[in-house]
Amino acid sequence: MRCQRFMTQWNFFVPTFPSGKQACFYLSHSKILTSKMSTNENANTPSARLNRFKNKGKDSTEMRRRRIEVNVELRKAKKDDQMLKRRNVSTLPDDATSPLQENRGNQVLAHWSVEEIVKGVNSNNMELQLQATQAARKLLSREKQPPIDNIIRAGLIPKFVSFLGKTDCSPIQFESAWALTNIASGTSEQTKAVVDGGAIPAFISLLASPHTHISEQAVWALGNIAGDGSAYRDLVIKYGAIEPLLSLLAVPDLSSLASGYLRNVTWTLSNLCRNKNPAPPIEAIQQILPTLVRLLHHDDPEVLADTCWAISYLTDGSNDRIEVVVKTGLVPQLVRLLGCSELPIMTPSLRAIGNIVTGTDEQTQIVIDSGALAVFPSLLSHHKNNIQKEAAWTMSNITAGRQDQIQRVIDHGLVPYLIGVLRKGDFKSQKEAVWAVTNYTSGGTIDQIVYLVQAGVLEPLLNLLSTKDSKTVLVILDAVSNIFMAAEKINETEKLCLMIEECGGLDRIEALQSHENEQVYRASSTIIEKYFSAEEEEDQNVVPDSTADSYTFQIQDSTPNSFNF
Repeated sequence: MRCQRFMTQWNFFVPTFPSGKQACFYLSHSKILTSKMSTNENANTPSARLNRFKNKGKDSTEMRRRRIEVNVELRKAKKDDQMLKRRNVSTLPDDATSPLQENRGNQVLAHWSVEEIVKGVNSNNMELQLQATQAARKLLSREKQPPIDNIIRAGLIPKFVSFLGKTDCSPIQFESAWALTNIASGTSEQTKAVVDGGAIPAFISLLASPHTHISEQAVWALGNIAGDGSAYRDLVIKYGAIEPLLSLLAVPDLSSLASGYLRNVTWTLSNLCRNKNPAPPIEAIQQILPTLVRLLHHDDPEVLADTCWAISYLTDGSNDRIEVVVKTGLVPQLVRLLGCSELPIMTPSLRAIGNIVTGTDEQTQIVIDSGALAVFPSLLSHHKNNIQKEAAWTMSNITAGRQDQIQRVIDHGLVPYLIGVLRKGDFKSQKEAVWAVTNYTSGGTIDQIVYLVQAGVLEPLLNLLSTKDSKTVLVILDAVSNIFMAAEKINETEKLCLMIEECGGLDRIEALQSHENEQVYRASSTIIEKYFSAEEEEDQNVVPDSTADSYTFQIQDSTPNSFNF
């Protein structure tokens, strides 16, 4: 693209990421764990994407557009409803819950004060310690305003961490693990209190617990800690969590594992893959990837969704990191999942595919060769705006590729779908489609640009010049300039001018000469001066005849006023 001076300032959509943390909630009269995500993050917080441009005879780093994170607390992001529903209940096995009877001789009070809990936890009576810890867990499992800070200020975290090591009393291990998990699901400061209390190595040790429900609770807690951000994610990795986590899945048949258990381990692995600045250590990624490839072939929708999210995190980076993922051979399976009808799987698989095509032309070609383009008609016309937007963004990086890759876009009939997004998509989707068209015009052959105009791109593209987003206007003007340059090469400039005037584009370009943005003013003035300055002197009713050898650019309708180009 020629507009590199402003591309690096382009603001894009907020990524929809899974929540990095979960809290366990207690339901009375049953032995059930319920998870609920924190929803403190403002979902409308702007996020930015660094725009790069793919190779069209230029250095490939100039031509690509990637997302960057801007200190958004993604751990608080509310994931799609899929995450809330999936983790809504997790029933413990009967033999595991038997020591956790809520009414053990009616000795457990319905409501303990924090002061009573402190007294019980600090007693020398194991039974009283267990009751107090269970009471704390219940307080921390309240859906509304759990007293996390009060528990922290009471100095209970070190005691709970010490209880994690009581192998002779599995119920207190479980209750303290549950309580600490919910504390770690809170703010960064609350998570820090758990980490500072020495919980990470204690939880890693519990991964090998002979009691499945305790092991699973440790998995959950480590997932919440890792989901806090890059620093704690790397600390969990540094303490050696990956190997024991992966060993939990080292069974011949993953279907032999309880579905809730497998989902929790997969979710925690995904949190070990997420967050940037810095990205996870490359050694850790290489250690986790074979298991992710295996999980990608599982049949559980929720396992597939979190696995796709993990892959989307790992591909959101430099070309060498994308290559580490691509060389595992997982792209064809990712494309198959892209074509599924389930939105919770489609969304992260599309994000992952979109990230991969920000890489090299060779990495993009692997996506194309895996059949991804066949799925895009449905994605570009999807009823969910976010899917349309991400699909158009993905297309923008494919059309920023080689001319043979642009041709594959044409051959799969995707140009009319992109034009459809320009016409009817929501504005965020339209912006991405504008990029797709402009990249296409920047690197396409004359024949390919002729086809684009014949397909009817001019009117919906030029209509968007009325937007107040000056960056989008500049990208559109760049596309118009590219189309004019193609017209000049085949001596069809006059016909293109007539087509632009016919669809009202000239009026819109002229209006931009009084635009408050100087770059918009200059770009529009350049087009007017170069191609339209002598128009008043011409008889607009005289249209040059097309010869058999000329390229024909024509407006889609067949009205008598149509122009041939």
